[in-house]
Amino acid sequence: MNTVTENTEFWLDTVSIRQIRKPDLPGLEWGGEYKHFRRIYADAYQRVLKGLSLIWVAELHPVGLIGQLFIQLNCDRPELADGVYKAYMYAFRIRETFRSRGLGTLMMKTIESDLKRRSFSVLTLNVAKDNPRAQELYKRLGFVVTSDEPGIWSYPDDKGIWHQVHEPAWRMEKTL
Repeated sequence: MNTVTENTEFWLDTVSIRQIRKPDLPGLEWGGEYKHFRRIYADAYQRVLKGLSLIWVAELHPVGLIGQLFIQLNCDRPELADGVYKAYMYAFRIRETFRSRGLGTLMMKTIESDLKRRSFSVLTLNVAKDNPRAQELYKRLGFVVTSDEPGIWSYPDDKGIWHQVHEPAWRMEKTL
């Protein structure tokens, strides 16, 4: 463990949870680990500019971005996000060193409060069936499984090559 994370109370109190700014986009790649999602991040940012999505980041100085969470306010699947009552959360990541220390809960409370302020009453998400840690977090925060999701999606990587992903998931929802 490094000195930044030894005292959870100290560093957690200094984390800034805020909406993304354009200069943050390279930081979402986490030093190249998620470089292949560069186009997804750019597209999501364009949706932010159009008022269709939100991207929240957790920043710890001097480390940089240590968490991210994307919200679709409206999409082509109204069972996920309808632009009025229901919003959809995805791409929720916390850097490994900072997991299980309260940051995920803090980020969730922040975005839930923001969505309530925007008059949304339901938050949906899909969580991979092979991710029990995330499932437990969501259950602890009041989410319930509502259905099975095949989890088939595709994306163009940073070189423009399309990839298909099969990630079976549980659909979960929470009334805000």
